[in-house]
Amino acid sequence: MIKVDVLVQEKRFKKYIATPERYIKKKINKIKYLIPLLRGKNIIFSVLISGNKDIKKLNKKFRGKNKATDVLSFPFYKREELKKIIKLNKNIYLGDIILNHYKIKNSSKENFKKDFDRLWVHGLLHLIGYRHSKNKDFNKMNKLETNILTKF
Repeated sequence: MIKVDVLVQEKRFKKYIATPERYIKKKINKIKYLIPLLRGKNIIFSVLISGNKDIKKLNKKFRGKNKATDVLSFPFYKREELKKIIKLNKNIYLGDIILNHYKIKNSSKENFKKDFDRLWVHGLLHLIGYRHSKNKDFNKMNKLETNILTKF
């Protein structure tokens, strides 16, 4: 089972997705078997939907970048540590994802949802240890991300 807790700071977001927690849970049910690391475990993570000001503060504090970004991920474990923890525990807290409502670019409801899906999936992959700083890592992460998004 995968559980997600969603907090919406940016109230305008609900114009596009009224119940984001239920929305993400439906999507997770479609993809939970695509991520081998998570199979058979009770996984918990959180998603915060904020605006430019708050995500800019977090980006500066934790990454040293004084600008708003689209998504930030704060994994609770490093990838190798997560692999060990998963072998030992059935209940695992992955970490937190912060999404910037204003960086979800398109204004039409359908495109908004596609952009939202792309960002929270990207953040989730970071929580389980995927990176994209090297081409090899980028290609691996991008392939899984694309595969997941096609299931939606």
